[in-house]
Amino acid sequence: MLPYLFQIGDLRVPTHGFFVLAGVIAATLLFFYEAQRRNMLDERLFGVIVGTLFCGAIGARLATLWIYIDGANAPSLVGALIDGGKSILGGLSGAYIGALLFKRVLGYQEKTGDLFAPAVALGMAIGRWGCFLTEQIGTPTALPWGIRLDAALLAQIPNCPYCVPGVRLHPSFIYEIFFHSLMFVVLWWYLRPRLYIKGEMLKIYLLAYALFRFGVEYVRGNTVVWEGMTRSQLFLLPTTALLICYFVRRWRRGVYRLPSLELPDAR
Repeated sequence: MLPYLFQIGDLRVPTHGFFVLAGVIAATLLFFYEAQRRNMLDERLFGVIVGTLFCGAIGARLATLWIYIDGANAPSLVGALIDGGKSILGGLSGAYIGALLFKRVLGYQEKTGDLFAPAVALGMAIGRWGCFLTEQIGTPTALPWGIRLDAALLAQIPNCPYCVPGVRLHPSFIYEIFFHSLMFVVLWWYLRPRLYIKGEMLKIYLLAYALFRFGVEYVRGNTVVWEGMTRSQLFLLPTTALLICYFVRRWRRGVYRLPSLELPDAR
């Protein structure tokens, strides 16, 4: 556990915040680079980005608000903003809603999913390093790449009965970093020049992440609340189903059929 990454004078830079900020900056720069490349750059996009980040931050806090209220002696709005937890699934949901809302308010009608998808994947790959260095590692494993922590580090992990010296733990956030890095490569170098349906890239990424995240939850060590599933998995069940239904309906409507090419008359 590394709560602070480095110190400049009396200023200590929090590890999690540093990597999250680095991820947001990288994602924003990539977003506008791609918007310029696609000739979609518009001053309204700046408003869309601000609204997306704002709603993402609100969503991340709201998703864990009940945990703060349950544990706080005197819960307050300021306390929730400062001491409340954050959920990446809540953040992604809030950001998605924010993008739709601010595009409508600002009258920007171009599809932006192809701009957001690789940018979000890159930002997540960077930001998850902050989670790896500051949060619970994962459940016990016999796999050779499991991480062993010393007693001093293990003592800093709350509510972890199996976190004992000598026991290998799943590096669950390393799995996430690898996933998002791989998705960035797939989105940026494979799908970007080939996907002919505008705006679909983000939904492809979200569906892939939903399926991956549901599986990786089994080694994250999060609290099981119902039928062997965590709260994140319960949230993912309906959202994944909606994404699958979206693609199935589009496929049945023939949206994903390649356009037919008329052959020249041979007469």
